[in-house]
Amino acid sequence: MNIYTNIDMIKTGKRLEDAIRSAGFDVKTIQNYLHLSCPQPIYRWFKGKVLPSIDHLYVLSGLLGVHMEELLVPKQHRRQVCFVQSGNIIYVADEYRSDAERRLWAYYRCVCDMVA
Repeated sequence: MNIYTNIDMIKTGKRLEDAIRSAGFDVKTIQNYLHLSCPQPIYRWFKGKVLPSIDHLYVLSGLLGVHMEELLVPKQHRRQVCFVQSGNIIYVADEYRSDAERRLWAYYRCVCDMVA
């Protein structure tokens, strides 16, 4: 069960793995740096099964030279949007909250208005 409703654990795991590997560290080095008795927690982070503790996330962010929030990937919250013309639904889609996707939906709305 995922108790982190606002964090995408799979993408966060991938981001952690990419950040650690691109910084030139391997799992054994991270294990020793964090004083872990075995490497399994690190592999579980990479697979998105669990997240590092706040303490480990803090230490990792210092080691990698990034802010803790840069290691986490938020979930994209979305909602359904219906485009209606003359009382008929002409288009249904998921609207994402990112700025780029808001601009895309604004473009579609303009196109729908021009067609009407």
